[in-house]
Amino acid sequence: MNIRLFIIAITPVIIGLGAIYLSDKHDREPAKLLAVTFLLGCLSVIPSIVVEEILVWFNIFPGVFGAFYNAFVVAGFTEEYFKRLMILKLPLRTNHFNEKLDGIVYGVFCSLGFATVENIIYVVFTYTNNPFVGLYRGIFSVPAHAIFGVTMGYYLSLAKFEMDKTRKRKNMLKSLWIPVFLHGMFDFILMANIPELMIFFVPYVIFLWWLNHRKISNFMHDSKIRFRDKPKE
Repeated sequence: MNIRLFIIAITPVIIGLGAIYLSDKHDREPAKLLAVTFLLGCLSVIPSIVVEEILVWFNIFPGVFGAFYNAFVVAGFTEEYFKRLMILKLPLRTNHFNEKLDGIVYGVFCSLGFATVENIIYVVFTYTNNPFVGLYRGIFSVPAHAIFGVTMGYYLSLAKFEMDKTRKRKNMLKSLWIPVFLHGMFDFILMANIPELMIFFVPYVIFLWWLNHRKISNFMHDSKIRFRDKPKE
């Protein structure tokens, strides 16, 4: 294995993990639980690959329609479904998930676990002769996975702390279909092979950053207020 390419593959992940960990200033999650969530994200690659390989066989659509299917169904739905499943199975059920910001933290850790394995596969093993793949994925693809994790965690938190059953159910659904839509749109712009569509790629990524920065900022503010108002022991 090429160590240089391996470092290139994991560096953006380390930066992303560090950034979201430091954002959780007031009530940080246990390191062990974060590590397990990250590993679950890594493992989610396995069922994703299996299901994606099956779904690809059903892509009978020509041209742009085939790209749409691959982007939204094969990649977007499958990957976000299994990442979300890992969060539902462990961190969402623990007592440590006790404030809204936690959903974003666990969402990003799980998503970056997935992104780590995917990035290693692409950068270290698949496109070893293309020096730009690691740069491109470090700037766009890995941060995109983190962004989808922010969105997923945001709505999971809204669902967890919502008392109204109807709104809880709606937010649970949003925690899946909104990341799927954002992920699918990201991939579709790249897969559609429409030069005019590529004009919107960078603005779309900037929009994603802006949208999710607001989500993080709102929950960081809530965390600060919660910590400030917490009774002193």
